Amino acid sequence: MRVLVVGGGGREHALVRALGRSPQRPEVLAAPGNAGIAQDARVLAVGAADVTALVGAARGEGVDLVVVGPEAPLVAGLADACAEAGIACFGPRADAARLEGSKAHAKAVMAAAGVPTPGHSVVASPEEGMAAIDRYPVVLKADGLAAGKGVVIAGDETQAREALRAMLVDRRFGDAPVIVEEHLEGEELSLLALCDGERAVPMAPAQDYKRIFDGDAGPNTGGMGSYSPVPGVGPGAVADICAGVHQPVVDELRARGTPFHGVLYAGLMLTEAGPQVLEFNVRFGDPETQAVLPRLRSDLLAALRAAAEPGGLAGVELAWDESWAVTVVLASAGYPASSSSGDVIRGLEAVVPGVEVTHAGTARRGGDVVTAGGRVLNVTGLGPDAAAARDAAYAAADVIAFDGKQVRRDIALRAVGVR
Repeated sequence: MRVLVVGGGGREHALVRALGRSPQRPEVLAAPGNAGIAQDARVLAVGAADVTALVGAARGEGVDLVVVGPEAPLVAGLADACAEAGIACFGPRADAARLEGSKAHAKAVMAAAGVPTPGHSVVASPEEGMAAIDRYPVVLKADGLAAGKGVVIAGDETQAREALRAMLVDRRFGDAPVIVEEHLEGEELSLLALCDGERAVPMAPAQDYKRIFDGDAGPNTGGMGSYSPVPGVGPGAVADICAGVHQPVVDELRARGTPFHGVLYAGLMLTEAGPQVLEFNVRFGDPETQAVLPRLRSDLLAALRAAAEPGGLAGVELAWDESWAVTVVLASAGYPASSSSGDVIRGLEAVVPGVEVTHAGTARRGGDVVTAGGRVLNVTGLGPDAAAARDAAYAAADVIAFDGKQVRRDIALRAVGVR
């Protein structure tokens, strides 16, 4: 069995590790990978956005299953191209991937499926955007792909005008319109579900931290940490959310002739009126995957193969370890506005066994591992409770050093009862 993981970040490293734990003992390949992934898989010098080259590499290597990490190749049609080549692919085709490729489209699907989501308007100019705002704070979202950075919570008129200008005049995220969305209060929750075109099977819940600084201050990032499980969101609540959020969307897409095969990630706000969907992603979350997969007791490879086949998840339930997992992201200097590359990373060999370090933005330079992106490493501690897992993660994070290292110090404090 040969599996190709597409991507080169922390999420993909976590996928490589989890697939490597399969009792089927697959040979795992990755394209393009990174310095850490290269220690756990055979890497191919093919970019994650090069659909033609990826299909060619999968065909040439005799790959049995392609597992797609990032959203961009899915929106670009990688799953479609794999299907045309007769290669099984875990990930939705481009028409189903529009759930992430266009937030306006996702809102329309949710409305048709009866899935609760905040009120919104779609605007094409700063003037339209300002006219659509009736109270602050307000959430402004670039409609297209923005690598987790296209969301601004504007607290006043000045911030709203600046954000709308950046998105609609400066075109910081391309030519897409902007969603002006109601701001909700509550706890955020990430819930992923494996989908086979007909049914959704939930994974373990997680909570992530999107802002760069402690206390949820500063700009949004791709994610600075996460933890799993989530207090108050037990198996019953997970099943209810999946039945009321993921399954209706799967049903709606199947009815439209665009069945969803892959992982459907719901970013939710747990409000007093119940869960509301803030966004859908069509791939594994990052860094949620790094906290969720170490707790998985089931064979990930078997589940992903089943999801890639029509009706393949019938009767499938995923088993989870009772341990807690806390993931802390180590980011480079300047992130998220920019990133620093080439800084030597020290201390990786000093991380104690039992803590999982997954590489995100790293590369090899001679005998050194160096930074090569905004989010550099993910450090995941495991423990019998949130406090123990958190202590293990930060102890390991603190022995790793590189110039300009940024670390949030409040990951999972909510889970240990500190606000």
